[in-house]
Amino acid sequence: MNCPYCQSPESKVVDSRTVSRDSSIRRRRECLGCQRRYTTYEYVMKSPLLVVKKNGQRVEFERQRVERSIRVACNKRPVSADQILDAAARVHKQIEDLGQAEIASAQIGDLVMETLRELDKVAYIRFASVYREFQDLGEFQSEIEQLGNEESR
Repeated sequence: MNCPYCQSPESKVVDSRTVSRDSSIRRRRECLGCQRRYTTYEYVMKSPLLVVKKNGQRVEFERQRVERSIRVACNKRPVSADQILDAAARVHKQIEDLGQAEIASAQIGDLVMETLRELDKVAYIRFASVYREFQDLGEFQSEIEQLGNEESR
């Protein structure tokens, strides 16, 4: 791991903590080159998981992409960084619990949508509009009406 500030490969661990939400380890590091501190996370990879994209291409699953998608959908919403990390951890756990060697990207998208629906309705609509490739205002309206109907039950 290189320092994100000066790219030095030398660092020391100042603090380590387990993160209960997904059995990962949070490490606080100090660069031996520039003395700045930064945080890293370590995750256990049970087995390599391949994502089958729409075009049939297979790529290795990257948890950071799920987290980034959730973060973008939640941009300027009252959702904390911890809530975003928890949501990404829940999606990752659901994927692992399937016990498959491969998963379709559409299935990951559905899991992210389900998680965002519970977390923040506006973030859910944002993600859905890109994921489902909404073409016009009518598609937005029908999705919003469906959300409204679910809440009134």
